[in-house]
Amino acid sequence: MTGVVCTPLYAEWVVLRGKLTTAPVRTGRSRGSPLGGPVLVAGVAGALVDGIAPGDLVVATEVWSAGNEGGDGRRATAGAPAGAVGAAVSGAVVSRAAVLVAGELRRRGFTVHLGPVVTAGRVVDSAGERAALAARGAVAVDTESALLAADDGQTVVVRAVVDNPTHPLRGLGMPRRGVRALRELRRTADVIDTWSAATGERELLLAGPRSFCAGVERAIDTVEQALRRFGVPVYVRRQIVHNRHVVSDLERRGAIFVEEAGEVPEGGLLVLAAHGVAPAVRTQAAERHLRVIDATCPLVAKVHQEVRRYADRGSTVVLIGHADHEEVIGTTGEAPDHVLVVSNPAEAETIHVPDPGNVAYAMQTTLAVDEAAETVDVLRRRFPALDGPRKDDICYATTNRQQAVRTIAAESELVIVLGSQNSSNSRRLAEVAEAAGTPAILIDDAGELPLDRLAGVTRIGITAGASAPPALVDNLISCLSGLGPVTVTESGTGTEDVRFALPKEVTQP
Repeated sequence: MTGVVCTPLYAEWVVLRGKLTTAPVRTGRSRGSPLGGPVLVAGVAGALVDGIAPGDLVVATEVWSAGNEGGDGRRATAGAPAGAVGAAVSGAVVSRAAVLVAGELRRRGFTVHLGPVVTAGRVVDSAGERAALAARGAVAVDTESALLAADDGQTVVVRAVVDNPTHPLRGLGMPRRGVRALRELRRTADVIDTWSAATGERELLLAGPRSFCAGVERAIDTVEQALRRFGVPVYVRRQIVHNRHVVSDLERRGAIFVEEAGEVPEGGLLVLAAHGVAPAVRTQAAERHLRVIDATCPLVAKVHQEVRRYADRGSTVVLIGHADHEEVIGTTGEAPDHVLVVSNPAEAETIHVPDPGNVAYAMQTTLAVDEAAETVDVLRRRFPALDGPRKDDICYATTNRQQAVRTIAAESELVIVLGSQNSSNSRRLAEVAEAAGTPAILIDDAGELPLDRLAGVTRIGITAGASAPPALVDNLISCLSGLGPVTVTESGTGTEDVRFALPKEVTQP
C-alpha cells in the first residue's frame, strides 16, 4: 500500500504531477464520502493568524468544517449558498501522521506550522469571518480538506500559505504570493514521496519494561513537590533527568534550571539532579546558604559511597563509565586523586595504576551491560586482586530495559528508541539493538523520526529510555497509525515494583 496524493485544484496538480515519483496524484474534489486510507491533501490555503507568512507551510493536526448559515456542516461544498462562515464549526478529523510529516518538512528546510485547518464552503476573504475562525483555534482556512479527510486518522493535509491577516487575499501582491506558495508546494514533492513510501500496515512490538524508572520518578516528583510546597522559584542544577520533554514541562510549571549553584540567589532553594554531584557542589551551595534538596538517585548515591570507601583505604578506583557524563563527573569528584575513568575494554587494557595490588572498580549505572562486563573481565585479568561491589553498579532498570530491547530486536526490522541524545541509558538501548543485528534509531519524539527509515518496514520494535516519559510512546504509536493500520503487541513480561522514598525536605513538615 502506498499513499495517494490529492490536489483539489488544477493549479496544485500541475505543480506536483511532474515531481512526484512514488505517490499517485489525482485532482478534484469529493462531493460524496471522503477518501479512505493514507491520503495526503496538498494545496494552498490562507493563514488565519499572524506569524504565518505567505510561502510558509501549514500541516493540519485536525481538519474542521465551517458551514455557511443554513449549510450542512462537515459536508459543505463549494456550491453552498453564501452566508456567514464561522458561526458553527463541526466534524473535527484528527490527522495522526501530521507530526511525522511536519518533522520531515522541517528537516528539509521548510518553515512549518502545525494546527487545525478549517474548511469553508466558499472562499473566505472577510477579515471578520477569518477572525471568528481564528478565535476557535484554527490556523488556516481552505475550501476542500474536510471533504477529503476520512475519520480513520490517515489523512495528512499540507497547505502552502498564500495570504494572512497582514496580506489579505484580495490585497496588493496576491498573484506574486500565489506563485510563491505554489513554488513552495512544488518543493514538497520529495517529502510527499517519502511519506508515500512510508505508508503501509505494520506490527509494533513494545518492549517491557520501558520508560521511567524509580530513580527518575523520584527526581521528577521531588521537583514537583518542591514547587507545590515552597512555590516558585525552585532552582534545579543541570537537567533533573536527561530528557528535554521533562525539563520543558517542569520549566512551564516554574522550575528554573541553572548550570551551577553559583547562579542561584543566596538563600534560594536548589534541587540536585538525579545524576549526583561532586562534594564541591555541595560546598558551593553551603557557602551561598542555599536550601538544598538532594534528588540523586539512591543507586547513584550507592556508587558514590563505594568510591569513598575504596579511596579511604588508599585504593586506586577504576570507574567504568563515560568521562563526560554528569554521573561520572560527580562520582569522580568524591576522590579525584584516586579515580581513573575507563569507558571500554580497550581502555582497560592500557590503564596504569600506582599499585596493581590495590585496585578496585565501580561503574556508571547506565552502561551497556555486556560491554561493562567485558571491561571488568579485562581489569580482573590485569589486576588479580581487583576489588569491586558485591553487586554490579549497573542499575536494575538499565539491565531490564536492555534485556527487553534484545527481545524485540530479534523480531523487528527496525527498533525505535525514544530518549534524548544526552541520555546515556537511552543511547545504550540503541546500541544494544544494533549489536543484536537490528537497525536502531534514537529520537526525542515522533517529530524526529525520519520517514525514509520506515519504507518497506512492517515490524517495528519500540522502547523508551528510563528518563523518557511514557506519553512519548503513546504518541509515536498514534503517529505511526496515521500511516496505515497497526497492530500493537506487548513484548516481555518484565515488571518493576521498585519505589524510592522522596527526600524528607519535601515530605516532612
